[in-house]
Amino acid sequence: MNRYKLMDLCCGTENQPQARRRQFLKLSAMFTAAGALPLLQASRLARAAEPEAPVRIGYLPITDATPLLVAHHNQYFQQQGLTVEPPRRFRSWSQIVEAFLAGQVNVVHLLMPMTIWSRYGSQAPAKVVAWNHTEGSCLTVLPTVQSLKDLGGTTVAIPFWYSVHNIVLQAILREAGLEFISEGEPSKNQVKLVVMSPGDMLPALGSKRISGYIVAEPFNAKAEELGVGKVWRFTGDVWRNHACCVVTMHEADLQQRPEWSQKVVNGIVQAQAWVRTHREETVQILARGNPAAYTPHEPSTLARVLLPSAERDAAYLASGAIRHADWHEQRIDFRPYPYPSYTEKLVSLLKDTFVLGENAFLKQLDPAHVAKDLVDERFVRHAIEAQGGLSAFGIEGGYTRSETFKVS
Repeated sequence: MNRYKLMDLCCGTENQPQARRRQFLKLSAMFTAAGALPLLQASRLARAAEPEAPVRIGYLPITDATPLLVAHHNQYFQQQGLTVEPPRRFRSWSQIVEAFLAGQVNVVHLLMPMTIWSRYGSQAPAKVVAWNHTEGSCLTVLPTVQSLKDLGGTTVAIPFWYSVHNIVLQAILREAGLEFISEGEPSKNQVKLVVMSPGDMLPALGSKRISGYIVAEPFNAKAEELGVGKVWRFTGDVWRNHACCVVTMHEADLQQRPEWSQKVVNGIVQAQAWVRTHREETVQILARGNPAAYTPHEPSTLARVLLPSAERDAAYLASGAIRHADWHEQRIDFRPYPYPSYTEKLVSLLKDTFVLGENAFLKQLDPAHVAKDLVDERFVRHAIEAQGGLSAFGIEGGYTRSETFKVS
């Protein structure tokens, strides 16, 4: 596959290591007291100046953003009586977080571990109000990889250090007896982990600069379509029904505009309920060619993610990409309730996960406190009940659950 065609497919041209490092350092600086302060002040000023600010969505062109985009396309926000601007597409996590902290966007999907980093690593005034989706990510490797041991001495990409992807990948590598490093050249028993924007991963895999990546869809599905990679493991087959991206909003909006905030969450939850029973239509909404230009992805690629396939599931079961068939996981699903048990488990896992940069704050975090302080579940509970309750999202057992994290 031509390297530049791969770059076009991923909707990006800036794929140099230096550019990726600049993005990571920029985002890291933002999450220090000195780096974040000007942006946080700007956000507060924007909120004081615009008490009636419209819904301003920020997103990355990954299937994790589906509910936000469908809510906009189906005019669910307008039906709630809200004014909404066209969603703003960003290329990297650093860009979307910077825009969010500066008040340029006020409803975003963020990696759940990133929200922990932002709130407790820098005291950023943001809250998680709902899950945006469940599952939706994979570990994809070169077609020549026959065993995880083959990853030894190579480089694997992650979307960010504070991500479920990093947590799951490290657990998988540990089980295989592999160590992970962030600097230098990896030995035969080591894997070097590097941060890349999702759109940069496929070109890097196609040119064999990396041996694999773990990221949100549809970049795993596209690697399969192009024949440059194969799905090694679904993250949802390691952590059952896990969230990845979550709906994040400014704390000031939740406090000062609760009715507005409720209507925003209503629209997003309504979109999730709709997508679960309208997957084919969702493919067309997200696909390139839609006048809204939500994503650059082909319908066939998105269909591999959003539409169930018994044939593909059988192949994944045979290859080991799926080991827990009895979990009945979707490749991606949409369940909005942010279970406290998930947040508690996530905090505990982060404490035992290698993350680059300043992370001393993690040792001080109490999982139960984070579950109550970071997540504001008031709005999503009301929105779920308005859709008919948890059963509308295929959930039984109420608003509590136990977490299942199992690599083997």
